[in-house]
Amino acid sequence: MDSQVMVALGLSLVGGVSTSIGALFVILNRTPNLKMLGLLQGFAAGLMLSISFLDLAHNAINSIGFLKGNLWFFAGVVFFAVVVGFIPEPTLAPGSEVKNKKNGVEGRQDTMRKHRRQVLFSGIITAVGISLHNFPEGMAVFLGSMKGLRVGLNLAIAIALHNIPEGVAVALPVYFATQSKWKAFKLATLSGFAEPLGVIIVAYVFPSNLNPEILEGLLGSVGGVMAFLTLHEMLPLAFDYAGPKQAVKAVFFGMAFMSASLYFLEISLPKDMSL
Repeated sequence: MDSQVMVALGLSLVGGVSTSIGALFVILNRTPNLKMLGLLQGFAAGLMLSISFLDLAHNAINSIGFLKGNLWFFAGVVFFAVVVGFIPEPTLAPGSEVKNKKNGVEGRQDTMRKHRRQVLFSGIITAVGISLHNFPEGMAVFLGSMKGLRVGLNLAIAIALHNIPEGVAVALPVYFATQSKWKAFKLATLSGFAEPLGVIIVAYVFPSNLNPEILEGLLGSVGGVMAFLTLHEMLPLAFDYAGPKQAVKAVFFGMAFMSASLYFLEISLPKDMSL
């Protein structure tokens, strides 16, 4: 394997493993109550919306034009709206309403099981969305390291700091739903491995014949997918558990946090590169 690729792979692992650090913040603390979970789901939704609209869709529109960028974005929305239509919504078991009346304890247990299924689904969605977002970051680390070790290292450190809250966003709902620290840590860590995967693919699969317009369009579609799933799955949970007013505040805090993170990441890039 080429030494430059090895360096880029090592630097991307620094960024990828930082999602594990975010997961550690979650699993080293006690499982949050439903209100705290709702606030953190709102925060995670803000992260996802900021990535979707202010990063992926924004870059697609700037790179391939307003019309094409929007077409790719809404193609992602429609595609995942169809996919989600085939995924059964977590529901209470038949007859659970009768149980609720006869036995309040069993009814509360059924409700909590439903909450956990919904939250687990939300966590898996977050992991997939963040993995897709991390993939081009791995490409950026590879390209930056090709320009020089200093550029690649600065970029890897910026991405690592940027990825810590993403690890929290993935691990938190999984930990709440499964009560398993290992599962939460594992899924958050796997979502970070999309970065070294991006290095490997850009270096060996299509290093010279990658069509930039198609890549930007696909990333715009990823933005559409993330926006749809955030609004369809994560925000309703945040509203249910934390209340609309508190959830909205958490969403905007998450958006502001991720926007600041993307800004500091952007200024660490060379002038002729962008994520």
